[in-house]
Amino acid sequence: MNGRSKVSGGTVGGGLLVAGTTSDAGKSVVTAGICRWLVRQGVRVAPFKAQNMSLNSFVTREGAEIGRAQAMQAAAARVEPTALMNPVLLKPGGDRSSQVVLLGKPVGELSARGYHAGRQEQLLGTVTDCLAELRRTHDAVICEGAGSPAEINLRRTDIVNMGIARAARIPVVVVGDIDRGGVFASFFGTTALLSKEDQALVAGYLVNKFRGDVTLLEPGLEMMRRLSGRPTLGVLPFAHGLGIDEEDGLRFSLRGAVRESVVAPPHGADVLRVAVAAVPLMSNFTDVDALAAEPGVVVRFVDRAEELADADLVVLPGTRGTVRALAWLRERGLADAIVRRAAEGRPVLGICGGFQMLGERIEDEVESRAGTVEGLGLLPVRVRFAAEKTLARPAGVALGEPVEGYEIHHGVAEVTGGDEAFMSDGRGHGLDGCRVGSVWGTHWHGSLESDGFRRAFLRRVAADAGRAFVPAPDTSFAGLREEQLDRLGDLIEEHADTDALLRLIEEGVPEGLPFVPPGAP
Repeated sequence: MNGRSKVSGGTVGGGLLVAGTTSDAGKSVVTAGICRWLVRQGVRVAPFKAQNMSLNSFVTREGAEIGRAQAMQAAAARVEPTALMNPVLLKPGGDRSSQVVLLGKPVGELSARGYHAGRQEQLLGTVTDCLAELRRTHDAVICEGAGSPAEINLRRTDIVNMGIARAARIPVVVVGDIDRGGVFASFFGTTALLSKEDQALVAGYLVNKFRGDVTLLEPGLEMMRRLSGRPTLGVLPFAHGLGIDEEDGLRFSLRGAVRESVVAPPHGADVLRVAVAAVPLMSNFTDVDALAAEPGVVVRFVDRAEELADADLVVLPGTRGTVRALAWLRERGLADAIVRRAAEGRPVLGICGGFQMLGERIEDEVESRAGTVEGLGLLPVRVRFAAEKTLARPAGVALGEPVEGYEIHHGVAEVTGGDEAFMSDGRGHGLDGCRVGSVWGTHWHGSLESDGFRRAFLRRVAADAGRAFVPAPDTSFAGLREEQLDRLGDLIEEHADTDALLRLIEEGVPEGLPFVPPGAP
């Protein structure tokens, strides 16, 4: 790629914004696919999302919290993720408020009205500076929008769709999910609801999740070109399991791949059944993707006590509302069922907020402000919520195997006993978590992605559960992730007009794109 444009401070890399007709149209997947396709062409590329609303987050090497989708897009681009790639992250704490994470660090809680009434608009300079820095250091930056660019009630304060596209003067490609139906109306309506100035940046469309014979679609594509004056730059076929670690839909993420597909046959005689409590404000549910990646492991999300009866392992995942999730477990009878399991010696694993719920008590004057709340009492742990959030990328040893993870929590755990530390430094010093019998807890997200540790843990679970389950010796979670990212790159290379995409990235917004009435009011 040779299209680095001249700017006042030197040269700047090309850019492209991937917008969508709706949420979940496929923006994250297409952005990752374009990144992987470009890096395979020798292009230095980076992903960018100005503002993300998600409970699935990740910690970068420098200790910054960003959306997991941007971390996976960075993996697609084969670059290290940084806070520049997702300068604003909103973590919902309820229907009307979110924690605002700015450049990787929490800066407070804001209501939706408070954010859109002024705070969001103030951040435009910050996000444009981050994008400009990425463009100075890369040949190309592929930006992802959020929701729809045609949310006319929010356009004045928009910093993630047409707001950033206008500020950076980059072309926009709109993705539509044809599997939902109405994709042509969505393309046309999205364009027609934008102002004349915004429409001048919309350079084309991408159809996503098409099933069937593409020749049957071609008359519609030609009519769209005549009606809008813009080409369709590709028709991407429907493919199972191509979600990356997206925002908060349970059907997404790497083994959303697995959750949508047939479980591979077990390596041993038995399968292993894992039940994940679908707690409110569940965060980083991607932790269980590595379990589902194992042949013979069946993962399902549950919200009723009776669904735990045949589970060999119950997982309490992370949550943005630990005290609220604990109350939910009690209201639904899940808490009593988990306590009975522990008394019977049946395996339970708590991760982050789930670990905190397994303890003796929680003192929370930060997240829920509920004061002291009794936990499930299954681990000798007392948790106190601190105002400062722990953001870290720890590494150690567990069950004799190397393990890595990442920490994102306000709760500080005081471990007062237990059979053994869960994560240690390999020299007898505990780093995190604990175990009592068949009940395990840790603050480390992502630890199950460490292949040797995951296999050792599953062998212990199978033994405690009385299952003749044997982990496959060659499952590589990192390898599976790479395969999936390559499939996304293949999708773009084989089904998109890559010459046209490259021209947009290198040359910028085409001249003379027509106005489609009526335009924004």
